[in-house]
Amino acid sequence: MPLTVLSDSDIHSLLFSLTRDDVVGLQGNLAEALHEYSTGTQETTGCCSTNQPQRISIPATNNQTTLFMPASNSTSRGIKIATLATASEPTRTGSLPSIRSTPSTTSSASSYSTSNPNTPMTPDSQLSSLSLATSNATDPSVTSSQSTSPIGSLTLLTASGKPYGFLAASELTAFRTALAATMIFNRRTSVHTIAVFGAGAQALWHIRLALILRGHDIHHVHIINRNFERARQLMTSIYTSKEWDGLRNANNKLDFSIVSNEYGEYNRLLKEHVRKADAIFCCTPSTAPLFPAEHLTSTEGRRKGRYISAIGSYRHHMIELHPDILRQAVAPDHKHHHHRQAEKSGVVVVDSLEVCMKEAGEVKQAGLTPEQLVEIGELVMVKKASLKEIEKGGEGEVGLTRWLQAGNVIYKSVGLGLMDICVGEDLVMLARERGFGTSVEGF
Repeated sequence: MPLTVLSDSDIHSLLFSLTRDDVVGLQGNLAEALHEYSTGTQETTGCCSTNQPQRISIPATNNQTTLFMPASNSTSRGIKIATLATASEPTRTGSLPSIRSTPSTTSSASSYSTSNPNTPMTPDSQLSSLSLATSNATDPSVTSSQSTSPIGSLTLLTASGKPYGFLAASELTAFRTALAATMIFNRRTSVHTIAVFGAGAQALWHIRLALILRGHDIHHVHIINRNFERARQLMTSIYTSKEWDGLRNANNKLDFSIVSNEYGEYNRLLKEHVRKADAIFCCTPSTAPLFPAEHLTSTEGRRKGRYISAIGSYRHHMIELHPDILRQAVAPDHKHHHHRQAEKSGVVVVDSLEVCMKEAGEVKQAGLTPEQLVEIGELVMVKKASLKEIEKGGEGEVGLTRWLQAGNVIYKSVGLGLMDICVGEDLVMLARERGFGTSVEGF
């Protein structure tokens, strides 16, 4: 078997060539692997949690962390080694930083929206149409413009130990994270309006996969980012790159907007976009909540069900969602939660119960217990999961489906090496079939 080498450029080209059927197939394989991770045993599957070694974190220079993430499934073994920027641990003051309104003081690029994605746009024409205002406030709740994409590699071996794949980690990590985060999203009844926090690779792939899977149902995409210029670059790519032509032109009702905290009315727009959103994708390594809890915990904020995915924070001091949002989601007698079992005890969906209990800032700071968490692998196979829910006194498939489709669902992910192995081996197969990458014979 040859060794297939895929650079970030190779992976980018391969991923941007994927059709909707390709994405659905990759997502289905990942869902099956996560289901086996949560429910399998060593006797039945190589994906089970007991076959996944714990990852190791080593501090690196310049506020960075190197992660070693070994994993296995029934057909592959492998390890991802990735170095990424880490937000500094804040000084403990006994309370979370507050988010305050600050009046506009000067003019600067900060907010932009458009409702005509089929009109050709250039960076110059976009800039000339901006409405400009700024705030001098430094908002600790939104990450800086520093790149947070991981730098590293994924090495894949057969079950017998023969190397067959060597992949760059940056594009792969962003894609596999978004692929998992959009599993529940793809089941949602309403995805009319999406709010995306961040403007890096993770935000890009959450937007792209959302449009691939549900593009005809999405009308508004709001990109919320501390640094306006970086968000503008993402918007420019969406509007000018041929790689986005099909998605951009498939729905003439689709519009995008950018909101930055450099904008004088940032707090008003933040509240408005969060409240109106049917889905919220949080994709920033933040150390403070991205928005005030009351935007969602107040009576007005609870009027609609939302899907919220938080994938950007991955250490105990990092947090994107205010703990009160999670506490309300798991509170007994949560009248606005549509899952009957959750109305009694409440749950937050996680990729790994064990890892999130140790490392997820939102889970730890909210004081959640293992009984208040459920792994996504237990939910993605609805018919199997419904049997377990019936045993706990729930409505079974009807109640579980209703909650996943229209209820308040929070998904918290810190990332699993199993995701890299599963998606990585599928990408190697596709690359060989479609002529991407470099093949090293006789390795």
